[in-house]
Amino acid sequence: MDDYFSNLNPIIKEYFKILNKEIPDFLYDYINTKEMLRLNGISALVGSDYVRFMNVNFPYTSLSHSIGVALIIWHFTQDKKQTLAGLFHDIATPAFKHCIDFLNGDYEKQESTEELTTEIIKNSEEIMALLKRDNITLEEINDYKIYPVADNDTPKLSADRLEYTFSDALTMTNSFTLEDIKEMYENLKVLKNEDGIDEIGFTDLKIAEKFEYGASKLWFLLQSNKDKLKCQFIADTIKKMNEKGLIYRNDLYKYSEQEILDMIENCQYKEISEPFKRFRKVLEINEGEVAPKDKYSVSLKVKKRYIVALVNEKRIIEISEKIKKLVEEFSNFKSPTYGWFDF
Repeated sequence: MDDYFSNLNPIIKEYFKILNKEIPDFLYDYINTKEMLRLNGISALVGSDYVRFMNVNFPYTSLSHSIGVALIIWHFTQDKKQTLAGLFHDIATPAFKHCIDFLNGDYEKQESTEELTTEIIKNSEEIMALLKRDNITLEEINDYKIYPVADNDTPKLSADRLEYTFSDALTMTNSFTLEDIKEMYENLKVLKNEDGIDEIGFTDLKIAEKFEYGASKLWFLLQSNKDKLKCQFIADTIKKMNEKGLIYRNDLYKYSEQEILDMIENCQYKEISEPFKRFRKVLEINEGEVAPKDKYSVSLKVKKRYIVALVNEKRIIEISEKIKKLVEEFSNFKSPTYGWFDF
């Protein structure tokens, strides 16, 4: 764990300080378990930092995302159980994250890899000993969906959704600076939503509008053909490696993404390694309404990720006409039918 924090990008260090001035002491022991440290070898950006056409500023791991979610929950609740549930929410994620949902055919929900969470925690002697020490049961931390501040249904705002919106803004969309994040974060509090349930929301409309506009860059990016192509190409490559007996499902929990990338690029089958090397060098993709011949193409309907935040216990689309139009624009958005690589 010392290596993780000592090698952490200075921008991420500053970002963590915004989320909570310091990491609470009890979290360190849990972060330092081998099951959590494994996540430092998995990108939170779902493979985007391995290709040029996604234009990533710097890497951001699933461990960093998990710590960020935990810090947000702790900041708003000061509750150990909710915070740990947030820390563990991605503990079952395999290498290449949602690309494996694509491999499983789960394009629209992207939840196919979550089912192992309880098993991984239960089988960890380290984590179970820490939970026993802290008087916390497995059932209180193995499903963050039971805590609405940690997770809730789209398009509500939760710690998980807030964290990846902020961190993706720093790493990919360039929609927020650290100063922007600090301004927005300080404006947030836990409110009661229309169902009388706790939900993180804003107290100032202008700041909420700024958040929505910045966040929307990510919404559209995740609907783009370049993101679909990236995920499906990685998924198909993993599938081919599996068919050749070079990678098995368990390897996605055993090896880091960099180790698997090395396996792919150095494998004996040139029909796998050479296209993958070209894929990583692609600078732009092609799109259109007609399926191309003899090209690697996709035409997929994927999960729509977006946020309609609360502002003083009202949905922003009820009090901001421009955000209402923005959300309508996104709801009606369709990328060109096909996206493809021309190597």
